[in-house]
Amino acid sequence: METKHIGGDFDDFLRDERLADDAEATAAKRVIAYQIAQEMKRSHLTKSEMAHRMNTSRPALDRLLDPTNRSVTLSTLERAATAIGKKLKVELA
Repeated sequence: METKHIGGDFDDFLRDERLADDAEATAAKRVIAYQIAQEMKRSHLTKSEMAHRMNTSRPALDRLLDPTNRSVTLSTLERAATAIGKKLKVELA
């Protein structure tokens, strides 16, 4: 018995429900938080040292590293990138 594909894919669903932008923003934040945490781990940077390098507080760094907290500014991302020896690259696609 052949099963036919019914409906669209998940991306279509997200667009139809007007959730695609939210989902993409959340996914991007998760990736960025993960990358920063991995670089901190690779460099043996504690949260306290990272916060100091960023000239910010530990709670502010915790918000940056929280994959569910999307309220992060480009300035904060730039300071985080600099603190781990990286450059922030933002592009439109």
